[in-house]
Amino acid sequence: MNLNQIKQPFTEQFPGDFSGDTMQRQTPKMLFSTVEPSGFENPELIIFNQKLSDEIGLGQFNEKSDLNFLVGTDLPQNIKTYATAYAGHQFGNWAGQLGDGRAIYAGEIKNDMGKKSEIQWKGAGATPYSRHADGRAVLRSSVREYLMSEAMFHLKVPTTRALSLALSGENVVRDIMYSGNPQYEKGAVVIRTAESFLRFGHFELLAAQKETDTLKKLLDFTVKNYFPEIISEGEQKYQEFFTAVCTKTADLMVEWYRVGFVHGVMNTDNMSVLGLSIDFGPYSMLDEYDLNFTPNTTDLPGRRYAFGKQGQIAQWNLWQLANSLFQVIKDEKFLEKTLNEFGTYFWKKHDEMLCRKFGFEKLISGDDDFFSQWQSLMQELSLDYTLFFNQLESHFNQKTTFEQLQKISYGLIDDEKLEKFTSFLSEYEKRLSQNSISSEESKKLMQENNPKFTLRNYLLYQCIEELEHGKRDLLEKLITALENPYEEKFPEFSVKRPDGFEGVAGCSMLSCSS
Repeated sequence: MNLNQIKQPFTEQFPGDFSGDTMQRQTPKMLFSTVEPSGFENPELIIFNQKLSDEIGLGQFNEKSDLNFLVGTDLPQNIKTYATAYAGHQFGNWAGQLGDGRAIYAGEIKNDMGKKSEIQWKGAGATPYSRHADGRAVLRSSVREYLMSEAMFHLKVPTTRALSLALSGENVVRDIMYSGNPQYEKGAVVIRTAESFLRFGHFELLAAQKETDTLKKLLDFTVKNYFPEIISEGEQKYQEFFTAVCTKTADLMVEWYRVGFVHGVMNTDNMSVLGLSIDFGPYSMLDEYDLNFTPNTTDLPGRRYAFGKQGQIAQWNLWQLANSLFQVIKDEKFLEKTLNEFGTYFWKKHDEMLCRKFGFEKLISGDDDFFSQWQSLMQELSLDYTLFFNQLESHFNQKTTFEQLQKISYGLIDDEKLEKFTSFLSEYEKRLSQNSISSEESKKLMQENNPKFTLRNYLLYQCIEELEHGKRDLLEKLITALENPYEEKFPEFSVKRPDGFEGVAGCSMLSCSS
């Protein structure tokens, strides 16, 4: 890899602390601190994303010369590594200064097309923002980070990505369910990339510190580097920036709903101003459809971040961002109007997305009722979200009748449930008849918007268990499947979660433990 191309863009723009001291502390008036990764003596590569390396401009990987870099050891001389400070609201409460507790930036690289990508290690050691933690990561969380970020990319959902996954050679102590039963686990390091890792929390920190001049500088830096479509100046520039963040955030939520993704920890410090999926912790893809499902044990009993609340929480988080930007924008009516319009835009995009999943060419009068009927059916019959649309699409193959869908595909033996399902399919046929596009065009819409494969937690659990014992067969199959999510490469993955995984930690619900 050509590591000499990595630059440090963030440190050139904002005040920083160059002490290199990793003792956990408050760093007022600082947006970053220089810090060196801990370094690991016996790393072991699990997987390297060569396609991504070529895409971002790092080039061909050589395990002998490059492996140590993947875990933050033996760095090139031109790299000055750092971690950033940010603040945030966690589970609805102001948490004050936070920051990159496990993430350390290597810097930024530019490919031949001029596209920039930031690179950072996750799990390479403590930073001043680790809050008395060790800055390490364990294998299970690192596998989940790597695989899910790549799965989201191939599902065409805006996301950070993963370049590599390696064992650190160390054991790390973690209490997986916060049950008072800590155990040693294998340590690991992920390198992840994104155009930028700027979060709502970076802006919240400066606003809380009343650092208005630096807040303006950060806004100017962000617009210049990541929002080239904004060419206005003065307050209008900042207004257009906020509008763009609202739009990108709403679009991201719609994509999460399209594929059935539940983030689980939608704190403001986990929200990207570029509208990217970021920080893959106790997330889950939906198995059975449930608007009240949360994969995060820490989110109980309130279920603040449940599947059905993600759009609402995104808007709440944007309110907190607006409060921070008010120091610069100073137009309360504009901010309120923009935030109030978020819901209108979101629901329009959401319902248009559902139309495509059902093979409808456009929204028409009465679709609200149809979608409500569908949601009630899904929840009442505990139907699998991904499999439902896959089976519905099979009707267009003219090999599967609606009667077969009822009795075979969904296993509806109960007469009352079967009657409800039959009634819904009748409504679906009526709605399809109102399309002006052909059946083939409807089928194509469904194929493009309904993945055949989603990375379910029970599959991740199995993969992690195998990797703990040095086996990589399932990992390789999952990589192939997630790189081709709109094809059915492995029919054995197109099933409901097996009963044996019910209630197993890591298969349906997880904690925030890393």
